[in-house]
Amino acid sequence: MVEISAEMVKELRQATGSGIMDCKKVLAEAEGDIDKAIELLRKKGLAKAAKRAGRSTSEGIIYSYIHTGAKLGVLVEVNCESDFVAKTDDFQEFAKNIAMHIAAANPAGLNPEDVDPVVIEKEREIYKALMLKEGKPEKMIDKIVDGKIEKFYKDVCLMSQSYVKDPQLTINDLLKETIAKIGENIQIRRFARFQIGE
Repeated sequence: MVEISAEMVKELRQATGSGIMDCKKVLAEAEGDIDKAIELLRKKGLAKAAKRAGRSTSEGIIYSYIHTGAKLGVLVEVNCESDFVAKTDDFQEFAKNIAMHIAAANPAGLNPEDVDPVVIEKEREIYKALMLKEGKPEKMIDKIVDGKIEKFYKDVCLMSQSYVKDPQLTINDLLKETIAKIGENIQIRRFARFQIGE
């Protein structure tokens, strides 16, 4: 069995912001391997986030972000369970990061059901025409187009987009990590993106 030193616990705490007892426990579980311990903490955090998912979110903030030059702006409503959490730096930072991501990535909606059906129909027609042009068999085209639409949703829906600051994470992953860190259920409720000339 590996000896868990105070130095190892300190290093893990600095890397994750987790409590001393949690750090000791996962370090023992990971046999002193810091990277493995970080991964275990992340998994435990995501499990905690899943438990909180059903809790009511009636507090929160509307965060506004105006990009340099004042030609692009975003309003985003982010909700949490308590007014206390809404005022914390971590929560405000999360809202800011989401607003900046929306400014950069220009999502079409939060989830697939928020995307205008007209846009989806147009995409379907484009993909279908391309498949026919490539000579794909008629009976396979619908299946291929469905797959392309799924990929399209992933690219244009905020919750499934890759986070611009860390493409390894989706916005949904970032949300779950923030829920685990803050200890309350959080919801990105809605957003509006304004760009001059659009």
